[in-house]
Amino acid sequence: MAPRAQARGLRPAAVSDFQNARESLGARLRELRTEAGLAGKELAESLGWQRSKVSRLENGRQTATTDDLQAWAQATGVPLAAADLVRQLSAMETHYRSWKRVLAAGHRAVQDTHAVQERGARVVHLFECGIVPGIFQTPEYARAVLSDVSDQHGSPADVEDGVRARMRRQEALYERSYQVHALMWEAALYVVRCPDLADTVAQLDRLTVLAGLDTVNLGIIPLGVRMPVAPKHGFWIMDGCLVVADTWNAELSLDSADDIALYRGTWETLQKHAVFGHGANRLIARARARLSNPEHL
Repeated sequence: MAPRAQARGLRPAAVSDFQNARESLGARLRELRTEAGLAGKELAESLGWQRSKVSRLENGRQTATTDDLQAWAQATGVPLAAADLVRQLSAMETHYRSWKRVLAAGHRAVQDTHAVQERGARVVHLFECGIVPGIFQTPEYARAVLSDVSDQHGSPADVEDGVRARMRRQEALYERSYQVHALMWEAALYVVRCPDLADTVAQLDRLTVLAGLDTVNLGIIPLGVRMPVAPKHGFWIMDGCLVVADTWNAELSLDSADDIALYRGTWETLQKHAVFGHGANRLIARARARLSNPEHL
């Protein structure tokens, strides 16, 4: 695996599938250009682009936008090809969606999409290594997280709408037919996301309350235990038929049998090293006590 892909926590198959799709789209763009009898430099000039952008798109080194594809189709004299190009892009991004693009519509749209996925599932298995899962977050914790995300990606700052939408996601936890099997690495309990430390402590209190629900099975993987797999990134498994994994730059939606089996196997491996019930509550209480008295950290 290339070092950059490995650092992002992307599986080789996921990267390969996305890159193959991007190269296929690039090949179609090149075909349209050559059929129009245009050199790359000529096309770039007609579109007001740098010549390097045409090359990157054709060689699958840059992901086109919808506007790029529509402009390309128009410039090559085949405007009707735009619809097919956009469909090809949409199919590609069904599995790999950059956060910058996803967040262009704001936080509320992202939260509403996640709510649909979660409410459509009956059994969810999830793992988070550095954050309290969104479905368990308090408003203050969620507000801090979404504000940071807006700053990081330069996305619309509809934070309050996003917080309200994230809180609505928690309604599923009170439905008897819904089950969440959650695993967290103990380190996530100590990641301070809120400007006011008291809000992080309150988040741990909330986590303890939710862990007592019949619909929630929460396990904490203690620091210092032997870890047979690296806690690279968080992921959710919906009804055993869809995996949603977060990386720094994108959200992956994986539905192949091999990917689902790998993530389910990874979750089960992690589960073997987690503590539940009183054991999990003790770890949460320890984190709460230490965060309440920072000099003891």
